Amino acid sequence: MTHYHHGCRYMPDDFRRQWQNPEIILNKIGLKQGDIFVDIGCGNGYFAIPAAKIVGEKGTIYGLDVNEEAIAELNERAKSADLKNLIITASDAATTCFGEAFADIVFFGIDLHDFVEPSIVLQNAHRMLKANGKLGDLDFKKIHMEFGPPYEIRFSEAKAKELIERAGFITESIEDIPPYNYLIIARPVQLK
Repeated sequence: MTHYHHGCRYMPDDFRRQWQNPEIILNKIGLKQGDIFVDIGCGNGYFAIPAAKIVGEKGTIYGLDVNEEAIAELNERAKSADLKNLIITASDAATTCFGEAFADIVFFGIDLHDFVEPSIVLQNAHRMLKANGKLGDLDFKKIHMEFGPPYEIRFSEAKAKELIERAGFITESIEDIPPYNYLIIARPVQLK
């Protein structure tokens, strides 16, 4: 099994699916056929692969992760699933912006706490989103657990909400995703 930089990447997908269903989470954010979806910290594609199936041939998934091994694995998984709607890059989210105002959804899956400067990454997300787009931030609750990121680096819902709003978003909802996660959905405010 491949090891990556943050908590969930150490777990096999079948174990993770017992308590975190990517299709249900993507549905909660509102991902639909034809959407353009940006997965920041996509790893080996736990969310990117199901998202690619949901958006279909008319949609596009942009995936970004600093871990080249994870990106290589994601590319292999996409190829074996005959998915041709993924644009995957091994790069740093603080210095990478795929474009301006083009994405329907920008998604952080269990990784906002990993960035040295989450405010810069969130500002890039803001730039990429269409005016009516959505930001989705799924993360571990700030509770002590035997797996996942260390307690010390986890963001509480309030801390994540504060960072997101400071980057120019309005929080639409904060939802408990039992047993370990929360999901924040926010919309961009048009910055002057």
